Amino acid sequence: MTQAEFVVVANRLPVDRVVGAEGDDGWRRSPGGLVTALEPVMRSSEGAWVGWAGKPDLELEPFEFDGTFLVPVRLSAQDVEQYYEGMSNDTFWPLYHDVIAAPRYRRVWWDAYVRVNRRFAEAAADVAAEGATVWVQDYQLQLVPKMLRELRPDLVIGYFHHIPFPAHGLYSQLPWRRQVLEGLLGADVIGFQRVADAGNFARTVRRQLRYQTKASGISVPLADGSYRNAVAKAFPISIDTESYVELARRPEVQQRAREIREGLGNPKRILLGVDRLDYTKGIRHRLKAFGELLQDGRLTVEDVTLVQVASPSRERVESYMQLRDEIELTVGRINGDFDTTDHTAIRYLHQAYPKEEMVALFLAADVMLVTALRDGMNLVAKEYVATRTDNRGVLVLSEFAGAADELPSALLINPHDIDGMKDQIIRAIEMPPAEQGRRMRSLRKKVIESDVVQWSRSFLAALEAAKHRHATAGGDRETAGATASEAS
Repeated sequence: MTQAEFVVVANRLPVDRVVGAEGDDGWRRSPGGLVTALEPVMRSSEGAWVGWAGKPDLELEPFEFDGTFLVPVRLSAQDVEQYYEGMSNDTFWPLYHDVIAAPRYRRVWWDAYVRVNRRFAEAAADVAAEGATVWVQDYQLQLVPKMLRELRPDLVIGYFHHIPFPAHGLYSQLPWRRQVLEGLLGADVIGFQRVADAGNFARTVRRQLRYQTKASGISVPLADGSYRNAVAKAFPISIDTESYVELARRPEVQQRAREIREGLGNPKRILLGVDRLDYTKGIRHRLKAFGELLQDGRLTVEDVTLVQVASPSRERVESYMQLRDEIELTVGRINGDFDTTDHTAIRYLHQAYPKEEMVALFLAADVMLVTALRDGMNLVAKEYVATRTDNRGVLVLSEFAGAADELPSALLINPHDIDGMKDQIIRAIEMPPAEQGRRMRSLRKKVIESDVVQWSRSFLAALEAAKHRHATAGGDRETAGATASEAS
């Protein structure tokens, strides 16, 4: 087994399995900012990536792909059902998104979650070199940091939480609340999307575990009576901005944007929503606001069209099946009431699209609607901004998305306030070009300066500081921390 100085542990490997024309199996790199951000680090450090290959009961030996050593973790069909669809997506996901849907607490799911997390931790322990840095990703693997520290106390361990972390009053519902907190605190650096999420975590640790939390971090007690400092702070994630800018400047993508407008009947304004089909995204609220604007006569289908891309998501989970039915019924009702032979109120697209097509949609859209009820970050908002090299377009952004902290020049909304959302949509549609330009320049400056490479560098710098503490005599066993943090 290769011994790697840098190891990423994530639910999925950074590759997708593909079947060629001749029926032979192969691999291609997965799209996504995380893979893009970590690729240079993986190459320079001969890194390894531990994750599931995406299909149940797939037995694979570790292999190298495009300069990265990949370590597949096998999941059975039962593991996928209980650990992934059950505990991860029917317990943690709704709980961490403010209980927008009711979480279900099943002991058999928890047992599977513990079992699978241990499998990931053991795979990472096997591949990591002495004193290596390991970076664990997201809520599917919250127990891995502690398990890994028990297996390999020599490692420097980071964990990044890509979704929100709830307030203590909600989190405390979880029957296994202490185990999850202790699992996360196995890490030297625990990263969150927002300062508020880091604060929620620190307050929950204080109330549930009675650990001391300060601006310098969280004091985690050790068996010998000393303490280890765990840093918990915000590291807002971003996108591979340069690739979106490059695509937006391609003549063929710009031509495709013009074709999209023509295909929609060249309305005066195009509104766009791009989401996974998920109850956290506020798609129902968005459709309600748009339907009422048509009903009130403030908008007409001749002038304004809403394009809603809703990519398939967790289609075997009951609440998602119900959501799809509800959204499609709403779209059908609105279109039935307001469509003409030449114009459609809502163009609803329940499918995923390649990146080039998405950039063309961003260029075609005059207004981007991000109406999430709760979102760790929402990278679609940043993708839209990155593509608007013309400094035109308006971003309407939920204040409950992490992106709202970084993009205050957007038109911020409370998606539960339907009347307020309607007013902001009208404001966006009627916004003068000069104001569009002023707001978009401010938004683009932030997105360009704080891209996904800067995000990974800042987190890795925090891990490097933790590594330095490990190397310093007694640096990891103190009664108080010695690093700056925003966890208090």
